Amino acid sequence: MKYLFTILAFNFLTLSAKTQEKDSVFQHIRTITGDIASFTVDNLDNIYILNSRNQLKKLDSKGDSVAAFNDVRKFGKATLVDVSNPLKILLYYKDFSTIVMLDRFLNIRNIIDLRKQNIFQVKAIGQSYDNKIWLYDELDNKLKKLDEEGKLEQETPDFRLLLGQIVSPIRIYDEDKYVYLYDTAKGVYVFDYYGTLKNNILIQQWKNLKVTGKYIYGSKADSLYRYEISRFMYDEWKLPADLVDARAFNFTSTRLYALRENAIEIYSVR
Repeated sequence: MKYLFTILAFNFLTLSAKTQEKDSVFQHIRTITGDIASFTVDNLDNIYILNSRNQLKKLDSKGDSVAAFNDVRKFGKATLVDVSNPLKILLYYKDFSTIVMLDRFLNIRNIIDLRKQNIFQVKAIGQSYDNKIWLYDELDNKLKKLDEEGKLEQETPDFRLLLGQIVSPIRIYDEDKYVYLYDTAKGVYVFDYYGTLKNNILIQQWKNLKVTGKYIYGSKADSLYRYEISRFMYDEWKLPADLVDARAFNFTSTRLYALRENAIEIYSVR
């Protein structure tokens, strides 16, 4: 273990030294301005923006508006937008324990009231590889999978028995045959589809964490990080001065998105 940490420390220092120059890593593509409270991006570089009125807008990779979801009064404030499948968007409304399922044009496909399944306390949801829904039930301390109608398909044993502790994930990702649960204090728990714990990656206190493809992305303080899952290796980039004050970041395989005051700055990343 000491040897592994030595390797990681060396990689951090080496990669930081290589990526100090802004122009060698970040190339500005465009700026999108408007009323932007939060945003996310899918794997096709479509951008989904929640504004101050809780309206959801979809922009294509060029920044052109292609769709909008305006039925906001019924459900309150959206707390999570999952776009891991660009053909099926999930809006989660924590205060109402409700998941609204949208198509790629942001039309409603289905509405799931988790309370009808006796599920009352959920912070994290995520789409599964087979278009079902993962969620973590904090009252039962279980990872659960629902079908598109909201019916329970499977669940793990109580995590207090599996792990000997209580976890509180804020993000769930289904990538490459594994389910990733991120607890900011305890790290990233990796499970197979049968609920067997495969790994606990000690990534802690990262913000803007995202699992996509073979990488885990995130930010902390004045740095951006990319963790390669199969090789246990980190890349680190020091933020350019004009991005240090960004409110949030998002990532795809080739782009960095930074949210500033009423603007999204888009960069290519080498």
